[in-house]
Amino acid sequence: MSELTTIKDLLEEEIKDLYSAEKQLTKALPKLAKGANNRELVQAIEDHLVETEGQAKRLEGAAKALGMTPSGKKCAGMEGLIEEGSEVLGQHGQEMVQDLAIIGAAARVEHYEIAAYMTAIALAEQIEQSDVVKALNESLAEEQAAEKKLRSIAKTTIKSAPAEQEKKKRASAK
Repeated sequence: MSELTTIKDLLEEEIKDLYSAEKQLTKALPKLAKGANNRELVQAIEDHLVETEGQAKRLEGAAKALGMTPSGKKCAGMEGLIEEGSEVLGQHGQEMVQDLAIIGAAARVEHYEIAAYMTAIALAEQIEQSDVVKALNESLAEEQAAEKKLRSIAKTTIKSAPAEQEKKKRASAK
């Protein structure tokens, strides 16, 4: 880690951390989509992959505006969250429950990113980097929308659970 003596130093570290997180996610999201059963969930993950690639590009632009490169740091937090998500994919069981586990893993990722973007935005605002703030806010809005979409899919999935379980009971009784 670099020496942190200014708010700009800290912002640069946050940008590097976020960049690493987004790059790690571009590799992890296709695996999550492949493990999901619910078509709406698969689509949400695939859509977010496209957004994630755009977020990495935005971070490259923010880094350029700050006169730095976004690479050179590994986001340990995201690495851990992805590892937990991989554990979910290794489990077997009812498809609906597996999808809910994937949603939970993905939601934890979104919350982590939301917190990181909010921190970076506050730092960029403090040093009056309006172009950086704008780019980070755009990514933050996407992360918040992705989390909201996951929550909606989870609610729909949970509501359909009793009907799904009843169908399976009748099918196995025949």
